[in-house]
Amino acid sequence: MTMRIAALGGGHGLYATLTAMRYLSPEVTAVVTVADDGGSSGRLRAELGVIPPGDLRMAFAALMCAPAALADVEQRSGPDAVRRHQLWAETFQHRFGGYGALAGHPVGNLLLSGLGEVLGDPIAGLDELMRVFDVDGRVLPMSTVPLQIEADVSGLESDPRISRVIRGQVAVATTPGKVRRVRLMPPDPPAAPPALAAIEQADLVVLGPGSWFSSVIPHVLVPEQLEALRRSDSRKILFVNLAPEPGETPGFSVERHLHVLHAHADRLRIDHVVVDESSVPAGREREHLERAAGLFGATLDVGDVAVPGRHVHDPVKVAALVNQLCDRELNR
Repeated sequence: MTMRIAALGGGHGLYATLTAMRYLSPEVTAVVTVADDGGSSGRLRAELGVIPPGDLRMAFAALMCAPAALADVEQRSGPDAVRRHQLWAETFQHRFGGYGALAGHPVGNLLLSGLGEVLGDPIAGLDELMRVFDVDGRVLPMSTVPLQIEADVSGLESDPRISRVIRGQVAVATTPGKVRRVRLMPPDPPAAPPALAAIEQADLVVLGPGSWFSSVIPHVLVPEQLEALRRSDSRKILFVNLAPEPGETPGFSVERHLHVLHAHADRLRIDHVVVDESSVPAGREREHLERAAGLFGATLDVGDVAVPGRHVHDPVKVAALVNQLCDRELNR
């Protein structure tokens, strides 16, 4: 039986997760944050009122050109089909050069925005792209409306006890202060019904890694989606970042990442918290981390999941570890 997987996140973190999960199953649904307000996505949401397409584009590209996906394409249709897939994936990610109105826009962002306008529904546009390019899986927005991140940030005033409210994903990601808490605007955004269904029907739900305050935590700030996570009987795995991220989480320990997530969703239950063995040495620090994982009812699973010498998750290693965790549960 094919495993149904829902992967929650955004940006480069979700790209790596989707590449990994595609080794395990063709039935992978990406549930993507829609709060980006920078670059091409920010310009398109401001000019057209669309949900920001950038992270959706990245997720589509991941499912389109993951090594396991290309292997399936070659088996179905031969090497020429693989080359076409690679060409279109490269084109989809290509950014226009020059200095005019199109400069900096990826082709995929414009195509997604255009399809959403023609069909009157961004989800229908995403589904049509998956069909046209013969891509397995599905890409869905977390919400059906563009969202804004609002954060309480300390360290910007002479008095460190005073917090200032910062609005916008780019502003939050680049603030020199310390992010204490984030919210979504509107505060009770509508979830995308297909995303809720994907979570509730999944055999496995994966959250993270990624920008902690702008790509991971927002997934538990949509009330309907948090409730879907709580209702789902799926196995749930949280991947913690390999290192603090400049701007959002400078100086954060791995344990601090868990405490911050728990502060935003203290009713969330997770089965496994996965960390890279090099980021948490054995001893007292790992014992503290085990207790932090226990806040979610989770076990701490430590393994080699990083690309050597880089703070990047290795999709092959991640897939192998997730497969081990799933096999371990089946054999209990």
